[in-house]
Amino acid sequence: MLNYVWLALIVLGIGVAISTDLVEKNNNKYQNNTPIPVQVRFDEPFRKDLSKSYNVRLSVSASDFNKYYKDEVKSEVVQNAKVTYDKDKKNATLFLKTGDATPKIWKQMAKVTGKEDDLNGKVHFYNIQGDTAATAGVVFEEVSFAKMKDVTSSALSYASTAVNIALELIGIMALWLGIMKIAEEAGLITIIARALKPVTKFLFPDVPSDHPAMGSMIMNISANMLGLSNAATPFGLKAMEELDKLNPTKGTATNAMCTFLAVNTAGLTFIPATAIAIRAASGSSDPAIIIGTSVFGAICATIVGVTSAKIMEKFPIKKGEGSAWFRSNLKGVGIFAGLAVLIALVFSLGIAPAIGSLFSFVSPTLFKDIVQIISILAIPGLIFIFIVYGMFKKVKIYEKFIEGAKEGFNVAVRIIPFLVGMLVAIGIFRAGGAMDFLIYIIRPITDLIGMPAEALPMALMRPLSGSGSLGIMAETIAVHGPDSMIGILVSTFYGSSETTFYVLAVYFGSVGIARTRHALAAGLMADLAGALGALFIVKLLFG
Repeated sequence: MLNYVWLALIVLGIGVAISTDLVEKNNNKYQNNTPIPVQVRFDEPFRKDLSKSYNVRLSVSASDFNKYYKDEVKSEVVQNAKVTYDKDKKNATLFLKTGDATPKIWKQMAKVTGKEDDLNGKVHFYNIQGDTAATAGVVFEEVSFAKMKDVTSSALSYASTAVNIALELIGIMALWLGIMKIAEEAGLITIIARALKPVTKFLFPDVPSDHPAMGSMIMNISANMLGLSNAATPFGLKAMEELDKLNPTKGTATNAMCTFLAVNTAGLTFIPATAIAIRAASGSSDPAIIIGTSVFGAICATIVGVTSAKIMEKFPIKKGEGSAWFRSNLKGVGIFAGLAVLIALVFSLGIAPAIGSLFSFVSPTLFKDIVQIISILAIPGLIFIFIVYGMFKKVKIYEKFIEGAKEGFNVAVRIIPFLVGMLVAIGIFRAGGAMDFLIYIIRPITDLIGMPAEALPMALMRPLSGSGSLGIMAETIAVHGPDSMIGILVSTFYGSSETTFYVLAVYFGSVGIARTRHALAAGLMADLAGALGALFIVKLLFG
């Protein structure tokens, strides 16, 4: 399935980019070879008998600007620039550096034609008014195939980003795989796994409870819940490595791998620290207000993701075995479905405030502070406990640490091709404008369920790109305010799920899994459930 998704991302991205460029060229969106009327004011007397550069102030009336670029600017466009006059050729060239006050279309033109903040052109003087002002026409350098150039630069940029991500993982991987090796040799991971055997046995029945994979998965899920992504990733990669040792068909994901990925893509975190930080920086009166809504959305995502993985791992069902399959899986499916219904009823019937009043002594701020303290102490605490326990068990801690740390480099390098392939495809999809096309298609559906159009880009971007969704969230909050319903909703989207495609590329890439089976479908189902759960709870509480 991942093959088709990867192909679709690239084909849609390039296809939409080419179509957009052809339409823009036909409509002459950037007014190529067309003089734009401007007023020029020189900072010193202009002389036609002297080749010289002048600092100037350009101004274009709002009506002229809107007429030429089919834009909707509200006031006169004013820009500082530099004009160089050549007395021999009797022409002038323009150099304009874009800034915050520069119209969006000029910024786009600057990005396409060279450096992102430079825009050049030719100036044709019509009337010199005295020696400090003039009316003129400016012809900017020609702009063509803007979207395709964006696609090219984005593909190259994302390829570089993928390698940087992998290289940055080397140190973190070395640290945690070294620590995990000590804990494994000391038997501590086995003890933890046995303590949680009832839960893990249901989630991963094919994995022995004393297998090293079980302990790594538990540590990964726990680190994610505490928001310790820098620790969760090495634990997750180690878990995938151990799961692959149980894999009878190398290169094909096992049921346990798919379920583990579904739990990871659900992104259950008690403190969505990044979203809270963005809200605080934007001036929110209560940045941590999204803790409850994010946890609710992530719980919905986890329930649906795990249930989907458990159902889809049984397919295809052989002829005549449908009723037996249903009976054997009725209990597990019923548990998760019952939990989903119970949570929905708790919030939809207004029971949540009554339950909350029983725990009124635990304020949201106190809860946040407690979890933050645990998060701060977790990493040094784990390192200390694992090493001390290893010493107590007479493990050669330094030698075992080095032995485990050596694996970090190999794992980090191994994921580079998978990460490059996925991130480049996502970059092409985004830069080509396919995201806007997708939003246009599904907007009628989201309008029916009451999802604000302003929040839709965030919901679609979250499974694709962490940095992309972070940028959309920050931009949306800046426009609508952090404490508006839309601001809270996009923040909750960020805290309710993970970047599914990134997680699949990194985790499966680490063990060379090419056939991902139902992992992607389960992950996307979790993302959808998280988004719908977030929409439901935010509208209920803040709508």
